[in-house]
Amino acid sequence: MDKEKNAGDRRLENVFRRLARSRFRSGFKLNSKEALYLKEKGLPAVLSHGRDFLQKRLAPALPANDGKQTPWGGHPVFRAQHATATCCRSCLLKWHGIPKGKRLTEQELRYVLLVIERWLLAQNGQQA
Repeated sequence: MDKEKNAGDRRLENVFRRLARSRFRSGFKLNSKEALYLKEKGLPAVLSHGRDFLQKRLAPALPANDGKQTPWGGHPVFRAQHATATCCRSCLLKWHGIPKGKRLTEQELRYVLLVIERWLLAQNGQQA
């Protein structure tokens, strides 16, 4: 189990290092309304919304409007998805190695939520 956790930690560190080097991805920040929403609702509720969004918009093998299914803002999770390249199946493949054309597994869904959670915590100046 420790080997799996360490491998997962290394994978996240690698992804976030790559994201930090991307001018596009590293430019995303929560706006004031999204930050307030996160503060008022709390991280568990926002991540619960995120799970719902992911199940409907990203998890299907062939998501509707893939590449355009994630709004650019309006909810902290949407902003986080663009910042972390978890916004569409092409980005999931390119940045996270999660293949297209198959439904996301529960493990993959948890991974995407963990990536989003880590970014949201960093926006609040907290550690994951």
